[in-house]
Amino acid sequence: MDRPSAVERSLREAAPHEIFDVIRSVIEQRYHARAVDLLLVDYAMTRLQPVEVLPHTRPPVPVHDSPPGRAFGAQEPHCVYDRSVSTVTVYLPVSVRGDRLGILSVTVPVGEGDELAAAVLGDLQECADALAHEVVVAERDTDLFLQARRAERLTLAAEMQWQLLPGRSCTRPEYSLGAQLEPAYAIFGDSFDWSASADDLFVTVSNGMGEGINAALLTNLAINALRNARRAGLSLSDQACLADQAVYGQHRGSQYLSTLLLRFRLPTGDVEIIDAGSPRVWRVRRGVVEPIELEAQMPLGMFEDTAYIAQHFRVEPGDRLLFVSDGVYDALSPGGERYSLRALAASINSTRLLPAPQVPRVMLQELLGHRGSGPAVDDSLVMCLDWHGRSARRDR
Repeated sequence: MDRPSAVERSLREAAPHEIFDVIRSVIEQRYHARAVDLLLVDYAMTRLQPVEVLPHTRPPVPVHDSPPGRAFGAQEPHCVYDRSVSTVTVYLPVSVRGDRLGILSVTVPVGEGDELAAAVLGDLQECADALAHEVVVAERDTDLFLQARRAERLTLAAEMQWQLLPGRSCTRPEYSLGAQLEPAYAIFGDSFDWSASADDLFVTVSNGMGEGINAALLTNLAINALRNARRAGLSLSDQACLADQAVYGQHRGSQYLSTLLLRFRLPTGDVEIIDAGSPRVWRVRRGVVEPIELEAQMPLGMFEDTAYIAQHFRVEPGDRLLFVSDGVYDALSPGGERYSLRALAASINSTRLLPAPQVPRVMLQELLGHRGSGPAVDDSLVMCLDWHGRSARRDR
């Protein structure tokens, strides 16, 4: 097994709030860098926010139509040369297992007419990768990076919801997925969760009831009940039953949670699914967009001792699944026009060439164009999953 690099050791030994200072010092010493900056994507995924001891003292950079945004979207390094001062600025993705955190920006000198050496670019990307892992760990012990991510103050309910999530994207050889909530800074009760093992991927998409703190508390109760059952090794049906009992035991049917529960078998593509409420599933297969019709069952916590039965279908390599809450397909325009399933299908079709982690943000931006700039009456959730299959893993 390879020993940790000097960079990794330095990061591990640093205080949580100092890890970026450490990586900046390493890069400055190795490559005589003139500037090193860390930009983290905000909760709405529209801005890249500079990380500083005092947050928001420098302007953010838009994700759309900017050099750092290009590297963030493509998840590949992007170089911008300035021949007038003989420098190159390299924008490097800062990501962990497909979860896109932000961009590391490094400006280094280059000789007249020279290109940045591939070895140097590779070393800088390794620095960005090491930093990404340490940022995720450091967030347990410092607020520095969490503060940098927010372009405005989160409501308390939104704070609770974001802390509940596993991330916003995840990539493995068998699949790639991404999800986004809107409005990011004032979400109500929508949520998502996922967890993978060697042979299974569990996915949960929830559409919470109510608003504010009550909605966030309801969602926290249900998601943690589902996690508790999953970690106990229970079947998908028993997971739903345990969460149903937990919610009903607390609220006696006055509050409940609409939820989709899925279990993907990674070796085969077989899927178990329980439709306990309003989130819907769409599939894109060989260019055809179609809803997956399911037998609707009772939301979690609506009645006492509800029994849940899993249905089955199969995904094929190349399939794309979209999971959408009712805050999307029931959204109204300022004139009262419903977004409609036809508009949703058109949005799914228009984003078919984008990678899964980018799809939710683009679809929610299209929804915002329909809904207008006024305050949302409900939050919206979109999750996108691209299925590659186990054969893709063997080929790599």
